[in-house]
Amino acid sequence: MTELKIFGEHDAHTKEQMARCMQYGSVAGGVLCADGHLGYAQPVGGVIAYQEHVSVSGVGFDIGCGNMAVKLDVKKAAIADRIGPILSDIAANVSFGLGRTNAEKVEHALFDSPLWRENEISGKLKQMARDQLGTVGSGNHYVDLFEDEDGFVWIGVHFGSRGLGHKTATAFIKLAGGKDGIDVAPTILHQDSDLGRQYLAAMTLAGEYAYAGREWVIERVRRVTGGEVLDSVHNHHNYAWRERHGERDLWVVRKGATPAFPGQRGFVGGSMGDDAVILRGVESETSAESLYSTVHGAGRVMSRTAARGRSVKDPTTLSPPARRARAPRRHGRDRAPAASVRRRHGGRRRVRSVQGLIIQPGGAARFTWDRNASVFATWSWLCARPSQRCSISDQNRCISGSRACAALWPAWAAFSRHSETLGGRFCSMVRARFARAPNFSAA
Repeated sequence: MTELKIFGEHDAHTKEQMARCMQYGSVAGGVLCADGHLGYAQPVGGVIAYQEHVSVSGVGFDIGCGNMAVKLDVKKAAIADRIGPILSDIAANVSFGLGRTNAEKVEHALFDSPLWRENEISGKLKQMARDQLGTVGSGNHYVDLFEDEDGFVWIGVHFGSRGLGHKTATAFIKLAGGKDGIDVAPTILHQDSDLGRQYLAAMTLAGEYAYAGREWVIERVRRVTGGEVLDSVHNHHNYAWRERHGERDLWVVRKGATPAFPGQRGFVGGSMGDDAVILRGVESETSAESLYSTVHGAGRVMSRTAARGRSVKDPTTLSPPARRARAPRRHGRDRAPAASVRRRHGGRRRVRSVQGLIIQPGGAARFTWDRNASVFATWSWLCARPSQRCSISDQNRCISGSRACAALWPAWAAFSRHSETLGGRFCSMVRARFARAPNFSAA
């Protein structure tokens, strides 16, 4: 079998899944990043290079998922007294949650692209894509503000191609006769087959859509925060690129892995208790062995399912928590044991560290302890939870249920205004109940 390069330590199931993926198609090399863990068919944090194939499973259901960060000419001290209002304004201007649509219809040149007509799937999803452009989604997707070492504010976002990517991947897996699940063979397509060419067009379109969505959200948050953009870092971590490695042109499929060619920068979020960083790739033997790939920002050493309930005192999986003072982070424990794993990769220069100030999550168990925002976050989370437990085949039913749940929010909000005590007790009860609920990674 072609050589597999593994960074860090991984459980047997994850390594078995990666080894299985390496047995299909024209594989030229593989990498398991230090934050790798089980995913659908291929590990999140898994990188596979093919000579003539592309893996639909490897790119995953969230095609083009990635991170974007921009530096503003605003110091944290200038907004320190209005962090709460900023968070509320972000929630009012950006839609979060599974299946959500954007209240503001976004006109974008992307919708005139010929790629919509170059495959049988994308055109059918165009109206849904129009409605969802500029929404963040659920799970571990978020909008956050950061402070760098010089005191400047950065805006960071993490999400992908929304329903367009998910339905595209689902359709092509079905057309190719593949299966969704954990312990299944990856669905691969030859680059020159009709289905392969169609998928590459659809994937390219979904990737451009993800870029456009992140740029739109960043701009909306910039308007809320104020200031002008001084610097920008933007990258996918779920995608297939045609790249030159040595003397060969290869399809490099990264699922939860950041491209890191020499000089290339990437925004890598930390674990829930750690700082995020901007990394710059360097030329080295280790870099070449990694197919110029590095961790993608979860900072995990295990899946969210495994992370839940793990003690943060476990020295075998944790780095020491951050010590300096910061605003309370509204995170669940799905990433609690996932302290920095970047050091295990080596060969990457840490360019800048950014410390989180606030976070507006996309549907996980995270709370803002302002009463109104707390109730809204709780309600949004409750609406998202049923869909997060569903299998891929049940997503349409689950999305409908989430929308129905979300539609009841105004009535609940009006009711909760009459009883602050009741609202607070409700939030506490829900938090205690669902913090133990199962979850999984679907990158």
